[in-house]
Formats: sequence, structure tokens, C-alpha cells
Amino acid sequence: MELSLSNFFNCEKMIKPAQQIGTIPPSKQIYQNTINLAWPSAVERVLVSLVGAMDTMMVGILGAEAIAAVGITQQPTFILLAIIFSLNIGVTALVARRCGEEDYVSANKILRQSIILVGILSALLACIGFIFARPILNWMGAGNDTLTDATIYFRIIVIGMFFNALSLNINAAQRGAGNTKIAMYTNITANLVNLVFNFLLIGGHFGFPALGVAGAGIATVLGNIVAFSISTYGIIRSKTPLKLHLKDSWKLDFKILKSIFNISSSAMVEQLCMRIGFLAYTKMITSLGTVAFATHQICNNILNMTFSAGDGMSMAASSLVGRHLGAKRSDLSIIYGKTAQRIGLILSSILVLGYIFGRIPLIGAFTDDPQIIALGSVIMLIVAAVSPLQISQVIISGSLRGAGDTKFVARTSFISILVIRPIITYILCYPLGLGLFGAWIALLLDQGLRLILNIIRFSEGNWIKIKL
Repeated sequence: MELSLSNFFNCEKMIKPAQQIGTIPPSKQIYQNTINLAWPSAVERVLVSLVGAMDTMMVGILGAEAIAAVGITQQPTFILLAIIFSLNIGVTALVARRCGEEDYVSANKILRQSIILVGILSALLACIGFIFARPILNWMGAGNDTLTDATIYFRIIVIGMFFNALSLNINAAQRGAGNTKIAMYTNITANLVNLVFNFLLIGGHFGFPALGVAGAGIATVLGNIVAFSISTYGIIRSKTPLKLHLKDSWKLDFKILKSIFNISSSAMVEQLCMRIGFLAYTKMITSLGTVAFATHQICNNILNMTFSAGDGMSMAASSLVGRHLGAKRSDLSIIYGKTAQRIGLILSSILVLGYIFGRIPLIGAFTDDPQIIALGSVIMLIVAAVSPLQISQVIISGSLRGAGDTKFVARTSFISILVIRPIITYILCYPLGLGLFGAWIALLLDQGLRLILNIIRFSEGNWIKIKL
């Protein structure tokens, strides 16, 4: 058993002899390289997800209706931001490529063009979200007890979307240039600001007004503004070749914009399919009632932490796989992809134990409602089962993206999230009457299906032949 386990984590054993092209570095070095690249991105993603989690946690003092009001805005917000997330994938890839070529003039052009593009799009999307907030949330299933608060909260946070989108865009460019720590520092500061003003504005402390759910929204916007300020200052004062100069040309360059869109198109399809699928999934859950949806929102926030940790590993895998394929070392691309998966397995094992044995305190951190705690403690057992599946499939997806196999990942997401998950959710929740349990079993099956498809694709190895 000990020998088998040792072989499982031994990097030299991760490839067949026929696949080896050159010397394989020691396993310790490969694991160290992966962790060094992954941990700032993992921390960044966790901190991003914490913004919503903190709002949910701190409005919990106001009751289940407030939790549901904040929670029901999550998917519409992510749909509006899906385009921005997709464009950032293209920005990271292009900046990384130009920096690798030491063409820093072009890298900075890409940065400026992306800022213009993201600025215009985010302002437009914010206006749409603000104007149509009430009908959007009404369609989402917000009841009379949550619609007013949800509308107020949603309109406030979409105001901050402009600053949030630009901060994410600048950090994506920085990531392409190899600076993964600036995004982490940005989000640490933004979360601290959000936390402080949540405390001051939700319940009213130290002379500040008690604004309830609106206070949570204002705190989030203030955090977004601070994040944008830090990101902008960091790129203007940067000591790296990637630097923002206001005196440089800001004229639209459609050739560069086309390049960004070309790389981002598959990711955009994937993101939109995912968000529409999540939207349909969430809409069905809202009809289960306020307590059920509030419970779902708390458990989903906890699961998002799992996803964020896996997403950080996914970013590292994507970079390492792509870099070594470019260096004609497909053997190392396979090894780094599998190494990231092994690290993810260790991480998910720890999380499983934490979710099982700490499920009641975790739910209790968000609310003291006995109904939510009782229901949530059972749902958390499903969360524990989902987490290793989710982390593994996210990491493998990142490896495939790094190889340029974005269309496969997009197709898999389309089939699983947009088609299969909503259908199974409906059948389990309504005809079979399983309620919230059915919705989470559907999520478990969705993650399992995507993991199986990704494992098959990765194992086939055709992705190493993709030309970019």
C-alpha cells in the first residue's frame, strides 16, 4: 500500500516510458513549482468568493429573508460578469504570449485596449442591471418577502460592477505577466474593507446608520472601489515591463480587440452556458421556499470556497501545461497536469473531513435559525461528497484549457450544466418530491459526469497535439 501510494505521487511514474522526451526534474521540484504558482491564485479566488459569503453571513442577523434576498442576486450578477470573465481569459493568454516573446510594447497595448473594452462593456451591463433589476429578480422567483430588499441590494452592487470589472481585468493582465500576487493583495484589502463596512452599515455601529441589506451592498461597492484603486496604482507604479502610461495611445485597435475576442469566444460560450444553467437551477430552488433557498445559499457559499481553491490550482495547471507544450515538452505538461490533480486530491480530502465534522458550526456562522441549521447540516454531507469531484474536474478543465482544448471544455459545460443538471433537478425536486435534497443530488451527478468526461479526455492525450 505504501509503495503504491508512493508511486501515485511520484512524478516519474505519471507518464509511460514511451511518453518521456527529456530529463524529468525531481518530484519535490515539480510539486514546489506547482504550489508556488498556484497558491496566490487560490488565495485570490477564495477571497473573491468571500465577498458574497461575507454579505450572506453578516446579513444573517436579519433573518432568512435577508439571506435569501442577497442570495437570489448572485446568479444575475455572475451572468452580467460572465462576459468580463471570458475576456480576461483572452487578456491573460495574449499578455503571457507577448511577455514570453519579450514584446512588451504589444503587451502594454493589449492592456490598454482591454481596459477600454472592459470599461465600456461593464458600464453598459451595469446600466442594464440597474434598470431591469426588479423584473430580473421577479423572474428569478423572488417572493414578496425578498423582492424589495433583493432589488435594492442588486442595484447597489451593479453600480460597483464598473470598478470590479476593471480591477479583475488589470489583475488578469498582471497574471499573464507572471505577477499573481498583486491580485491576492488587492482582494485581501477589498475583503477587509467589505468586512468593516458590513459591520458598520448592516446593523449600525459607531454612529453609522443601520441600513440592513442595503448596507451590505454599499460595503461591497466600497470594497470594489478600493480594489480598483489598488490595481490601478499597482499597474501605474509597476516596476515590471507591464505598466500603464496615461500618455500612451488609447485609440481603439480593432486588430488587438479581435485577437482578444478570438481567444475568449469559447470561454464566453462556456461562461454564458454555465450561468444560464446556474440561473435555471437557482430559479427552481427559489420556488422551494425562503428557508430552503436560504439554506441552499449558505451551503453554496461554502462550496464556492472549494471551487475557488480548485480554481487556483486550475490556473496553475493551465499555465504550466501551456508553457511546457510551447517548450515541446509534452511529457512535462502531462506530469504538471497530474501533479495539480494530486495536490487537489489532498486538499479535497482535508475539506471533506472539515465539512463532515464541522458542518453545524459552519452553518451556524451564517445564521442562528434552527430550521436552516437542521436542513443545512444534512445538505453539508452532500457538499462533502461534491467537493472532491468538483476540485478534480476543475483542475483537469484548467489543464485542457492550457493546451488550447477550450471547445471540449465548453461543450462539456454546455451538456452538463445547461441541459442535464436542470432536467435532473426538476425531476428530483418536483415529480419525486425530494426538494432541496434533490437539487443537491443533481449537482453531485453534474460534477461526477463532468469529471468522468474530463478524465477520459485528458487520458486520451490528444490535447498535446493541439496547435495554437
